[in-house]
Amino acid sequence: MVERSVFITGGTGYLGSRLIPRLLARGQAVRALVRPGSEGKLPAGCEPVAGDALDGASFAAAVRPGDTFVQLVGTPKPSPAKATQFRAVDLVSVRESVAVAARAGVAHFVYVSVAQPAPAMKAYVAVRAEGEAMIRAAGLDATVLRPWYVLGPGHRWPYLLVPVYTLLERLPPTREGARRLGLVTLEQMLGTLAEAVDHPATGVRVVPVEEIRRGGRPSAAGPLTVSPSP
Repeated sequence: MVERSVFITGGTGYLGSRLIPRLLARGQAVRALVRPGSEGKLPAGCEPVAGDALDGASFAAAVRPGDTFVQLVGTPKPSPAKATQFRAVDLVSVRESVAVAARAGVAHFVYVSVAQPAPAMKAYVAVRAEGEAMIRAAGLDATVLRPWYVLGPGHRWPYLLVPVYTLLERLPPTREGARRLGLVTLEQMLGTLAEAVDHPATGVRVVPVEEIRRGGRPSAAGPLTVSPSP
């Protein structure tokens, strides 16, 4: 495994707080952007960078040529009622991160987007699509993950939908949509993010739900299998 220098925004959030220890255990050198005063929320071994995810100037000096930049800032527990936050936080943060990453000459940009197209959460899907467009316009080599809903601690109610998804994925008329908008587990997301760091893309690689279920490895698809997280 190649040791990489990784810069993460959203390192104290739902995904970032769990991804950082995994990357450190794999021998990666990790720096994470945190609000001033929140440095203690990061695990030992992670270098804190105090700054504001909505102001690229506050962290630009900490992003280095050749870094892998992992963009994880986003509105917690997205819902249609949070459309204003999507544009004020999610969109602004990815805009600032892409601009900083492009100027610094990072080697790879990793972005958590959302499954597209989708019949619901239109404001959220639109903002994440704009983020993807910014990455392409900047000419960054990038991996873009497109989950729909992540099953894990604090996200338990969708476990009730697993039998429904299993059925829909088996029926030809609904199979494609059910797979594109399928459920993934927290462990599958973390595995895919770690895999993206280990294997940088050339150009823009989009990782849909079916590949996230395999930890980011493209191969024959299988059905969703989950067990409740502790």
